[in-house]
Amino acid sequence: MSIRGLLAGIYVRLFRPSPIPHLVSRGLTVGRNLSMLEGAWIDSSHCHHITIGDDVTLSRGVRVLAHDASTKRHLSYTRIGKVDIGDRTFIGAGSIILPGVRIGRDVIVGAGSVVTRDIPDRSVAHGNPARVTGTLDDFLERKRQEMERAPSFGEEYTGRQGVTPEMRREMNERMTERVGYVV
Repeated sequence: MSIRGLLAGIYVRLFRPSPIPHLVSRGLTVGRNLSMLEGAWIDSSHCHHITIGDDVTLSRGVRVLAHDASTKRHLSYTRIGKVDIGDRTFIGAGSIILPGVRIGRDVIVGAGSVVTRDIPDRSVAHGNPARVTGTLDDFLERKRQEMERAPSFGEEYTGRQGVTPEMRREMNERMTERVGYVV
């Protein structure tokens, strides 16, 4: 790991503590190995309605809502809803999960999606509103085939390992079909 990466990790742990312990104390149910990236946010006022399974990733800027106050002014009540996110689910950057939905196990939600209804196990969904576009198995098979054609890069090509400007140039040159894969 590079010195820069090490210092960045220390800074984050010291000055931006995880909100998860506070949310759990307020009723959030969360499994093991939640990866909540920068800017991801869980509804703290109604987190007791939210359950997150094991090995879940909430990418940058994801919003998980368990309440909708659009009805408050007109009906004097705020709509609330349970949110369940299953094990081994990946929620793409900038997605919004609305109250009252269940996202199954082994699901991929594409970046920028707005999840307004349930998504079944082993599905891929994206869009606004998010719609199921296929199965996880079909998606992974397409990506395996793509990996056979695209260049792959090891751990040394990551920011946490101190990728150099020369290595970045090499990566861009080798990605002739505009994509590649990194560990």
